[in-house]
Amino acid sequence: MFTLTFPDGAVRQVSPGTTPLEVAKEISPSLAKAALAAELNGELVSLVHPIQASAAFRLITWQDEVGKAVFWHSSAHVLAQAVKELWPDALLDDGPPTEAGFYYDIKFPQPIGEEDLPRIEVKMREVLKRKERLVRREMDGGEATAFFTARGERFKLDLIQVIAARGEAITVYEQGAWADLCRGPHLLDTAKIKAVKVLSVAGAYLRGDEKNEQLQRVRAISFPTQEELDQYLFMIEEAKKRDHRKLGKELELFSFHDVGPGFPFWHPNGAVIWDELVRFWRDLHRAAGYQEIRTPMILSESLWHQSGHWEHYRENMYFTRIDDGDFAVKPMNCPGHLTVYGAQPHSYKELPLKLAEMGQVHRHEKSGVLHGLFRVRMFTQDDAHIFCTPQQIEDEIVKVIQLVDRIYSTFGFSYEMELSTRPEEKYIGSLEIWEQAEDALKQALGRVGAAFKLNPGDGAFYGPKIDFHIKDSLGRRWQCATVQLDFSMPERFGLDYTAEDGTRKRPVMIHRAIFGSFERFIGILIEHFAGNLPTWLSPVQAIVLPITEGQMEAARAVQERLLAGGIRAQLETRSEKIGYKIRAAETRKIPWILVVGAREAEQGLVAVRRHGKGDLGAKPVDEVVKELQALSMARSLEAETLA
Repeated sequence: MFTLTFPDGAVRQVSPGTTPLEVAKEISPSLAKAALAAELNGELVSLVHPIQASAAFRLITWQDEVGKAVFWHSSAHVLAQAVKELWPDALLDDGPPTEAGFYYDIKFPQPIGEEDLPRIEVKMREVLKRKERLVRREMDGGEATAFFTARGERFKLDLIQVIAARGEAITVYEQGAWADLCRGPHLLDTAKIKAVKVLSVAGAYLRGDEKNEQLQRVRAISFPTQEELDQYLFMIEEAKKRDHRKLGKELELFSFHDVGPGFPFWHPNGAVIWDELVRFWRDLHRAAGYQEIRTPMILSESLWHQSGHWEHYRENMYFTRIDDGDFAVKPMNCPGHLTVYGAQPHSYKELPLKLAEMGQVHRHEKSGVLHGLFRVRMFTQDDAHIFCTPQQIEDEIVKVIQLVDRIYSTFGFSYEMELSTRPEEKYIGSLEIWEQAEDALKQALGRVGAAFKLNPGDGAFYGPKIDFHIKDSLGRRWQCATVQLDFSMPERFGLDYTAEDGTRKRPVMIHRAIFGSFERFIGILIEHFAGNLPTWLSPVQAIVLPITEGQMEAARAVQERLLAGGIRAQLETRSEKIGYKIRAAETRKIPWILVVGAREAEQGLVAVRRHGKGDLGAKPVDEVVKELQALSMARSLEAETLA
């Protein structure tokens, strides 16, 4: 008998050859129905995989991210089968799951277009109705080569050679009369796939290498129920409305141009948002004991060899020559901060030393992956590096977590945390130091009462880390903040401090960022708020609308009073009807619309309208100024009604 240990610590005895599906059925029929796959000692296996040893055991369902991956990987096979039935001469490359669905890279006899996607979708539904089993077969290299040669799938032949060279088992999944080269695991059959949608087709290269021949990437998504697909499609449409690229243009925040591909140009409205975020960031960091520094944009190539970035980032770096020397535009701020620390001796009495920088960095991204503010070639990181003793790690991590919470809560973001621990093989430093560092992170998380997900072995080679994943108003996850412990950089740069006993010791370096990238974070904010930014962030906080030309001077006086009070206010000077002016202000998503008619001009009032909420009644001008000042100072997301 073998012992299976469940995540909650429960154990169950099973006979050799028992399958995960049989285990699930013994527990409950509903669990067996929900199960998609299983994990044995962390290895993902199918529900019919025979258990041959005692193991840590977990059943995988749709609720697990890895469960969705299995579901979508199997759905990719359905997509490929449908395509081959429609275009028998099409050649298949690869079809993996993604974070939201799946795709398949395919060489069609003739390129297809968006108009062909409904045909593929109909054929996929036809394939699903057959409820075919996905049957796994193992083959040797010769058998697999003959198998796919007979099917004319020449792209698979290269993969077979690669798999064979690695000494791995060559596995094929058969699905009715169709089959694909695949490692798996997969669903037992296609019956669980109830709803599919083919989303798009775009260009791609064989194996993702632009030197290879051109293919087409067909993207799709699937769900266990039609209701889930309908909700997803609704969210997709909502996301399109919130697309920061679209809103960025409409609200005149930023633009991109061929003269600087991948480099954003910030317009006056966008610069206001940027400046307000900087002010917010700077206020909190100064109060938390950080010292702001600035480091050069271009540094000697030798520095990047010393830091280790040359090995990992060279292909994404920009280079130049100065006075016959080789230099690089910085892709990271870390070496500059290390250089500042090393510029003078330090004592334990100075630690922790917190150096912060809103540092602009450059990375050469391929044009095909550029995506608005989310993926650019120039961006500004809100970097900070904390130099401390090993004994101070826990306290400093607690303070960073509290600062992250303070910043994210200001924008209404909820978030999840992941703790990544020492890699199995490639790491530096002693096991003792790693254990101390990991314990410090766990203790810090415990002290703030934070739930977290453990990612064993996923830490950086230089230390464990905590990643923060925020959730926006559509429930989408964005990895922004990170806290990383680093034992490597201080060693590489020979940093030290004088300990209390007079000896020289090596500090620990904590890397941390909260926005991550100002550009990306602003893009997230635009989509999170659908462009309806809170008063303190809005480029134009109030606009004054005279009903007729007769109230223009009174309206101008209101604007001047707002400006004098530090409110970003504009005056509408166009000779249009008031209804048109209000609609134009609403389209611009200006939070506060202040209307001045004859009565308001005479009595020193303004008729207040809140964007998206309508008329709030007439208020004295000075009262409105004070209320808007309070909203700006509070940086609050509370209901803004000027009650």
